[in-house]
Amino acid sequence: MSYQPRLKEKYRKEIIPQLQEQFQYSSIMQVPKLVKVCINQGVGGATADKKLVDSAVSEMTMIAGQKAVATKAKKSISNFKLREGMYVGARVTLRHDRMWEFMDRLITVALPRVRDFRGINDKSFDGRGNYTMGIAEHIIFPEIDLDKVSRITGLDITFVTTAQTDAEALALLKKLGMPFKNQNN
Repeated sequence: MSYQPRLKEKYRKEIIPQLQEQFQYSSIMQVPKLVKVCINQGVGGATADKKLVDSAVSEMTMIAGQKAVATKAKKSISNFKLREGMYVGARVTLRHDRMWEFMDRLITVALPRVRDFRGINDKSFDGRGNYTMGIAEHIIFPEIDLDKVSRITGLDITFVTTAQTDAEALALLKKLGMPFKNQNN
């Protein structure tokens, strides 16, 4: 048998039956699942220094384990000296096994390395079952070599699920191991 990511196995064997029982689904096809993880990084000083986008793309490629692409500005904004078509960031979309591996690394390795970490906010759902979180420093990932980082930047991570409501998505992400804040505090 070929290799299966740890979280994927946990989802199939433990989480699907738990969610099916919790939300009274008649079929396992109704159980919400993780579809993709989108990682996005905006580079503020990209208008002045073109090399910042290249370093962002290479760092995001290391973090995700998949080639990142540079993103272009959709429209011109004169106050930011930004022209349409200029490179302003980097993004990558993870699916299947790479998504599960990234999720595992994020939960078990990267998030515990955040300074003064007390859990992630559970208010960042979009109403359709998708969750977006921001990370202030990309250096929490062990793949990044601190000596080669020119500047510390943040990034946004979006978890796209098939959940119909935010409650279903919250239950799915909690069971996958996302460390949400305790509401008792």
